[in-house]
Amino acid sequence: MNSDAEAGLRTRLVDVGVELVAAEGAQALTLREIARRAGVSHGAPRRYFPTHLELLSAIARRGFDALAQQAAAALVDGTADPRARLTRLSRTYLRFASDNPGMYELMFRHDLLESGHLGLRETSLPLFGLLTELVGGVRPEADARLVAGALWANLHGIAQLWGWGSLQLATGVQDFDALLRSALDAHLGPEGGR
Repeated sequence: MNSDAEAGLRTRLVDVGVELVAAEGAQALTLREIARRAGVSHGAPRRYFPTHLELLSAIARRGFDALAQQAAAALVDGTADPRARLTRLSRTYLRFASDNPGMYELMFRHDLLESGHLGLRETSLPLFGLLTELVGGVRPEADARLVAGALWANLHGIAQLWGWGSLQLATGVQDFDALLRSALDAHLGPEGGR
C-alpha cells in the first residue's frame, strides 16, 4: 500500500471514529466497530494505531481542534472587553459540550490526556492559556491560573450536569445562560462591580 493510501486509511479510521462518537457516544469506540464501519479487517487499525488509546487520542484531537476553532470564531472581535470575551468563550465551551456530548466525554478522559499520545495536553493547554489570560484581564489582582482553573472546573461541571439533565431538574432552567452568569459572577465578581 502506498503512503497516500495509508494516510487515507488512517484518516478514514479517524473520520469513522468521529462519526461513531457523535452518533453513539464514547463507549461505542471499539477497534472492531471502527474497522467494520470503515470497511476494513478488524486488525487493520493496528497498522496505523498500535493501541486503542492511540486511535482514541486521534479522534479526541479532532474534538480539541473543533473546540479551538469554535473558540477562535467566538473571539474574533478582539476589541471587546475581557469579561465579554470570557463570557463568549465560556458559552462556546458549554455549547460545544452540549452539541457534542460523546466527543466532549472522550476529550477529557484522564487516560487519554495522561498517555501523552498525539500531545492532547499540548492541544488543550492553549485554550486554558486563553482562559487564564482573559481572567487576568478581568481580575488583575488575582492569581489568574487558579481562578481560571476554578472557573474551568465550574464550566466542566455545568457541562456534565447539564448533559445528564441534572441541572435542569434541580434549577428549573431550560437554558444554561443563567448558570453561566452565576458561575462568572462567582469567580469574577458581579459584572460592572454591582
